[in-house]
Amino acid sequence: MNPLHALSLLALFAGGITASYSQAQDAVPVLAHTHNEFHFMAQAPYEQVFPLFGALEEKKWSPGWEPKFIYPTPARDEQGMVFSGTQGGTSSLWTCTAFDKATGHVQYVYLEDDAMVTLIDIHLAKAGAAETQASVVYERTALQAEANEHVTHMAKGDANSGDEWAEAINGYLAKVRAAPTNSQ
Repeated sequence: MNPLHALSLLALFAGGITASYSQAQDAVPVLAHTHNEFHFMAQAPYEQVFPLFGALEEKKWSPGWEPKFIYPTPARDEQGMVFSGTQGGTSSLWTCTAFDKATGHVQYVYLEDDAMVTLIDIHLAKAGAAETQASVVYERTALQAEANEHVTHMAKGDANSGDEWAEAINGYLAKVRAAPTNSQ
């Protein structure tokens, strides 16, 4: 075989491999990943607000929130708790990776229907004697291309959740303040 002909065949072969590799890379689906952050002020002292970010205590201010505890038994809010839930027809499995009152850090990771993983990272800080600053980050990642639209849809809701969380928590706190105390 003539060296020029061999070089041409090698170049053609290499080009074919490069094209096949490129097509294989293009075949790997791009999975959606979103990041949203919001902040709000809770109208109560830190000591009263922090517990409300536990899965069990959240039931007090979040209508429809019904976690089913797997661990611990009996159910209590702590780092390492594991629970399941359903929301909007989808099931999810949650774990709490941080629940630290000293630092104000609360974090959850949950898997929804083998399609999406969500990280919720919450930081609370005293903002005077009667207020607590809350910062919340939602990160969502699709586990399959079919979930990309769902991740994007959920992220749009996350971006607007600050006002909803503030209204729900502060509404609950206002009811607690207005409730008559049982003194004997």
